[in-house]
Amino acid sequence: MDATTLLTPEVLARLKRIQFRMRSLATNVFSGEYTSAFKGQGIEFEEVRPYQPGDEIRRIDWNVTARTGDPFLKIFREERETTIYFLVDVSASMVFGTTRHRKADIAAEVTALLAYTALKSHDRIGLVLFSDHVERYIPAKKGRGHIWRVIREILTHQSHAGKTNLALPLEFLNRVVKRRAVAFLISDFYGEKGGSFPMILRRTARHHDLIAVSIRDRREETLPPVRWVELKDAETGTRRLINTSDPTLQDLWSKRGMREQEELTRLLQSSRMDQIALDTEGNYVNPLIRFFRSRERRHH
Repeated sequence: MDATTLLTPEVLARLKRIQFRMRSLATNVFSGEYTSAFKGQGIEFEEVRPYQPGDEIRRIDWNVTARTGDPFLKIFREERETTIYFLVDVSASMVFGTTRHRKADIAAEVTALLAYTALKSHDRIGLVLFSDHVERYIPAKKGRGHIWRVIREILTHQSHAGKTNLALPLEFLNRVVKRRAVAFLISDFYGEKGGSFPMILRRTARHHDLIAVSIRDRREETLPPVRWVELKDAETGTRRLINTSDPTLQDLWSKRGMREQEELTRLLQSSRMDQIALDTEGNYVNPLIRFFRSRERRHH
């Protein structure tokens, strides 16, 4: 079904709200942060020239310097155009949320904000929606109309898949995008993280600038004491009756949630990836700004 057929009055109203909010944030808050974090990372070697007093020592080409006996400096040309891809999880677990927002809502708004900021920086953006298969692919382009096509697609896409295959969008990206790109992998990372996934994750992180955006809901780490409830696993359909007021169960639930987060963080760190940890409470602006500033300090 074409996305335009799903533009109900409610979706149109939400699109207008997002457009107003994202334009304001991108212009007044994120534009400078984004440019500092990403511009200058895509650079190509251009030439060497003799070292001059005041030049950065870290730019010295030690091979040429050793060969000639005089200090020479590497000169790079910045690639002004960056390609950004959003790999967005649309599996069943992303519709979960116990606050004002579902995980899917946060994923859509964060993608919209980053996409609109990329538009202000004249960058190209593309989209991959995935579950246990690639459900939608929009190649990277520039332009306001393209940006809102991407955002509309995220807001209106209806997936009927349950499970998640986290390796699949990475394999797809590696196959169809040959030049180095910035790729945001946006998911709750609920799917299988064993098997070939760590290897594919590391391979993708070497070829592309891969950034994980993990989204959690607080009830995935803490249970409210409301006695007996039936829980359904969104991805497998398995149902289970539990007593949420049981202190032992609450402790096990909390430890399991924290362990999953720790394992994910270790996996991402071993792949030398950045991680932006978000939750369904809705405050994603401050974590994004902290990420941009941390990235700028590391790379400059």
